[in-house]
Amino acid sequence: MKTGLFFGSFNPVHIGHLIIANQFAQNAGLDQVWFVVSPQNPLKDSRELLDQQHRLNMVQLAINDNPALKACDIEFHLPRPSYTIDTLHELNQHYPENTWALIMGADTVDTLPKWKNYEELVSKYEMLVYPRPNYPIDEARLPPGIKLINDVPVIDISATYTRTAIKSGKNCRYLLPEKVYEYIMVNGLYGNKSI
Repeated sequence: MKTGLFFGSFNPVHIGHLIIANQFAQNAGLDQVWFVVSPQNPLKDSRELLDQQHRLNMVQLAINDNPALKACDIEFHLPRPSYTIDTLHELNQHYPENTWALIMGADTVDTLPKWKNYEELVSKYEMLVYPRPNYPIDEARLPPGIKLINDVPVIDISATYTRTAIKSGKNCRYLLPEKVYEYIMVNGLYGNKSI
């Protein structure tokens, strides 16, 4: 089974994430796309990071009616911070029948050389890159193994914007899947004081 790995904090998961994952599941030759919820990204500030279980719960709520999408908590059981290469080694142990493709935004490509064992990642795994606003990519300059997938809508929604809007009391209903919006409201997450 060829599985796309969509790594992220998903803090929170929003409709942009779902659109991207579904586009890859439908149009990139993948059997399934897994949302790999990262407890801690080593290249990001973790101060605003919601508890990992809440983030996993929201991903599960968002995708539970789509068999092409799956939530994955494998990084919860690995040392922190989470390094993609270590996660892939662990996934290979648990799912030796799978082949993996990494799904990432164009804004991530420039940081790849900072990733642990970058050369191994690029040589062993397919990397599928989707467009992001203000991050043009010259396909001719991409290293081998990194492929730009243009058949994905450019989504200009960020989890940071969503968190800020929730905290300031704005209605974010249409930025989030309905079940995720309700979960945030009921649990008073991201400084939300609605209930």
